[in-house]
Amino acid sequence: MELSEAYWEGRYREGSTRWNIGSISTPLQAYFDQLDDRSLKILIPGAGYGHEAEYLHRNGFQHVTVVDLSETALQHFKKRVTDFPKQHILHADFFDLTASYDLIIEQTFFCALPPSMRGAYVEKVYELLVPKGILVGLLFNFPLTEEGPPFGGSISEYQNHFRPYFNLHTLTPAYNSIPQRQGNELFIRFSKKEP
Repeated sequence: MELSEAYWEGRYREGSTRWNIGSISTPLQAYFDQLDDRSLKILIPGAGYGHEAEYLHRNGFQHVTVVDLSETALQHFKKRVTDFPKQHILHADFFDLTASYDLIIEQTFFCALPPSMRGAYVEKVYELLVPKGILVGLLFNFPLTEEGPPFGGSISEYQNHFRPYFNLHTLTPAYNSIPQRQGNELFIRFSKKEP
């Protein structure tokens, strides 16, 4: 399956975005609410309509960057969050980024990639994070099939992908998922290993 820029642009133009819940996800909101350092450089790949970015921005985080392949999704975000720094809205491929970040947020991006790209995702997140940088977010917890996106996965599969590069502090079923995702999400918090 070729999940290209044209594919994602088409999905947003059609309004075929069932992964979009229309607001920040509750597990990520709970995590953000306990963060004290508003100076963190944060990246949200595959940000889509950017509800997590909007929440962070409204709560004083000024170094949040969103990246997405869909111009339509980003335009939607720009119209809704008019004071978000334009230089932090990137219409680009995550895998082409070269900056460094303290925190990368995972929210339906990993599961939208073809499973064959999971190794490349892990390596790119490792590359983009500063030493001891953190990957936080949600991964789907249902059997991996060829039907997607979203594509599922399991704790053991995720451990195999991430353990060589990250300390896996948290990889557990989310207790505070939205009702329609109850039992299908894993909350993760991984820190970049030292070389």
